[in-house]
Amino acid sequence: MKHLSRHAWMAAGLFFVALGTIGIFLPVMPTVVFYLAAAWCFGKSHPEWAERLYDHPTHGRHLRDWRDRRAVSRKGKVSAILAMSASVPFTWFTVGWPWVLIPATVLLVVGPWIWTRAE
Repeated sequence: MKHLSRHAWMAAGLFFVALGTIGIFLPVMPTVVFYLAAAWCFGKSHPEWAERLYDHPTHGRHLRDWRDRRAVSRKGKVSAILAMSASVPFTWFTVGWPWVLIPATVLLVVGPWIWTRAE
């Protein structure tokens, strides 16, 4: 069973790396959040792969800050809250009521939580 579990964690880690990599090119998708999930999954399957993410020249600092101090940079906070804020009118104009309540609720619940993380 542990062997199967290790493969499942590995597959999940690869999936999150793929989503994070897409986020590099699509501004509406996060990158670091998915890489954090990937590092967590790799930590359960292949810790050396998690370390490769933590050592990444661009995103590694953000990943280590979260792992070590649960900290988010000011730029990361502003970017996350702006993206969540932009999703509210985008959802309103594309799919309308009541779907707009989903990003609005996420913004109201997650936004303050993100803003109160250490820097």
